[in-house]
Amino acid sequence: MYITCLDLEGVLVPEIWIAFAEETGIPELKKTTRDEPDYDKLMKYRIEILKQHNLGLAEIQNTIAKIDPLPGAKEFLDELRSFTQAIILSDTFEQFASPLMKKLGMPTIFCNTLEVSKTGEITGYKMRCEKSKLTTVKALQSCGFETIASGDSFNDLGMIQASKAGFLFRTTEQIKKDYPSYPAFTEYADLLNAIKTVVSE
Repeated sequence: MYITCLDLEGVLVPEIWIAFAEETGIPELKKTTRDEPDYDKLMKYRIEILKQHNLGLAEIQNTIAKIDPLPGAKEFLDELRSFTQAIILSDTFEQFASPLMKKLGMPTIFCNTLEVSKTGEITGYKMRCEKSKLTTVKALQSCGFETIASGDSFNDLGMIQASKAGFLFRTTEQIKKDYPSYPAFTEYADLLNAIKTVVSE
């Protein structure tokens, strides 16, 4: 039995931090896991910038409320789930993801949790588990599942490499160049067909 594991931001919804950077006019917040492979370093960098600008969870959630899934993402997920199980594995946070899951038809998501003070300041974060995407894929495999994985960033490479089939989706030219053995797609129809081919083998 197969389970398809998908990244969230950049694959199904726009990058939340980029949207927030544009709304606040703080270009430093545009840095994502496509740019910085070290997630802890990236999050500490983001939290420090938020602190400098006196911005907290409420301001980010206000931006998220205006974000819609990428065009075609919900239809892609609906069709995908008609022939295989799917889980979204994301390094985002439950406080960010919940409204977006409603817009995507409530798919299953495994993500992390922000630590927030009573005043709404983001003080830290708690990872669900170490190397969460890779760890989850390995756990699914230990339960007897075959995994298929797709994502766009450095933090997706572990689950892609560990899966029976892995695909890059709307990734960077650098990642495509560094990992030429993985098919890279930009259209949902192409990714869907690739997954369907693996499942039907």
